[in-house]
Amino acid sequence: MRQFWVFVVKEFYHIVRDRRTMLILLGIPVAQILLFGFAITSEVKDVQVAVYDPSRDAVTRQITEQIAASSYFDVVEMLDDASRINDIFKYGRINLVIVFGENFAENLQHTGEAAVQLIADGTEPNQASLIVNYIEGILASYARSAMPAATAPSFTIQPEVKMLYNPQLQSSYYFVPGIMGLILLQICAMMTSIAIVREKETGTMEVLLVSPMKPIYIILSKSVPYLVLSMVNLATILLLSVFVLHVPVAGSLFTLLLLSLVYIFLSLSLGLFISTMVDTQMAAILVSGMGLMMPTMLLSGLIFPIESMPAVLQWVSAVVPARWYVEAMKKIMVQGVGIEYVLTELGILTGMATVLVVLSLKKFNVRLN
Repeated sequence: MRQFWVFVVKEFYHIVRDRRTMLILLGIPVAQILLFGFAITSEVKDVQVAVYDPSRDAVTRQITEQIAASSYFDVVEMLDDASRINDIFKYGRINLVIVFGENFAENLQHTGEAAVQLIADGTEPNQASLIVNYIEGILASYARSAMPAATAPSFTIQPEVKMLYNPQLQSSYYFVPGIMGLILLQICAMMTSIAIVREKETGTMEVLLVSPMKPIYIILSKSVPYLVLSMVNLATILLLSVFVLHVPVAGSLFTLLLLSLVYIFLSLSLGLFISTMVDTQMAAILVSGMGLMMPTMLLSGLIFPIESMPAVLQWVSAVVPARWYVEAMKKIMVQGVGIEYVLTELGILTGMATVLVVLSLKKFNVRLN
């Protein structure tokens, strides 16, 4: 029995001394519970709202103030022209526009009814439905509080709901761009992450190192075949999305392909960077597969809206490449915007790809240990 406990103690020592094992056993559960606990939420928070109010009377001001006082909504813009309503959605900064009818207070006072239109961004159908339900609750609450004496007719504010870009609220419009970002990132990173590691393990890296080829050419030469194969994957995914899942490409196909090409190159660069950091193919696959899956799924907007997450997670999501690709793809495929509306996302993805290539070159060990 004493020998048994000696071996148990020995195993404890081995585990405690192995930092990677301790990180897996104790660190990953903490990270997972924090990410899943804060990222997984069905609530809506900090919804960006714009208001078009041609009446500008006391009632519409009170309703607007009541909406702004809610913890769910932020009234960020008061529109002076109804023609701007469609344009402000294209930049992705507004989730809902509230349009009050003409003579709102007068109609409510004399007829007991008044018109209001709720225009929501339907590219995220679940969130759009929740937002509309919350606003309808606020309007109903105001109507009850403003109701006159019991002998007078009750007030009714019946909103007209309009879902832009996705009036049928099909979930595929929301999930397909996100799944494209997840698939391309994982496949491209996984394919290239084992490229240099395989050369190290098979011993052929020495042959490459004594050749006159510069390190940058070695790295880029390993990316080109995977770049071509990734474009084939992109074409397959797009065809399935359009003809099987019936998700339209409302915007420019050229803009979509340009954005996807930059994102694929970024994903390949990320895989190459991972391959310069690890020593075995198994480690490269684990990092590029499991290591990228959870942040991409939770922090890219694929499943849960980023606006509903705590500020810290929103900042962390800014370094997740899929977030910017998914946002831009929703604008192009569903909203049909032009390239001028996705320049921010395109610039960020290009910058990330440049940084990863530079880091891969710096980490590339020309003197193989």
